[in-house]
Amino acid sequence: MYRFITVVLFGIVLAGCSSLPDSLVSSNEKIVTDYETWVNSATEEVSEVRLGGVIAKITNLEAKTRLEIVNLPIAKDGKPDINVEPEGRFVAYVDGFIDPVTFTKGRLISVLGKPVGNESGKVGEYEYRFPVLNADGYHLWQIKEKLIVHDEPLSMFPCRSLYCREVNYGPRTGHVVQSVE
Repeated sequence: MYRFITVVLFGIVLAGCSSLPDSLVSSNEKIVTDYETWVNSATEEVSEVRLGGVIAKITNLEAKTRLEIVNLPIAKDGKPDINVEPEGRFVAYVDGFIDPVTFTKGRLISVLGKPVGNESGKVGEYEYRFPVLNADGYHLWQIKEKLIVHDEPLSMFPCRSLYCREVNYGPRTGHVVQSVE
């Protein structure tokens, strides 16, 4: 009986752990998840990449959609790290139509795909050479915000036997914690 309970509890703990979304799973053991490694490698050396970042631009073409993404490093669960500075840009082509309202500028995304070389383009007026991949899968992320309030110690004033009331003087302080989900 003890063994059964241990197995069930272990399963519950593992179910609570973050895992890679199905659309980003790959059977390739040599998948590249680092932007610098991908950019500095020859196209033939890298067979598949998984990267993430912030959507900078979306363009619907006749048979596919072009996503320009500002790269952010990703964790093992595929989530972009919003606490790190961006490390460049890349382009991902997705087959078919993608709605620009859903995939709007500023959304977090992770993509899985095969590298196909580079293409020239512009960021503002600056000429930029984008590494390109054909996306086989993608996942949109949301930023969740939690407000943590720092309560100051309360003072009891006035206090006459059992009839005490709480008095708060001044503003409350706190901070916002952001997480990617």
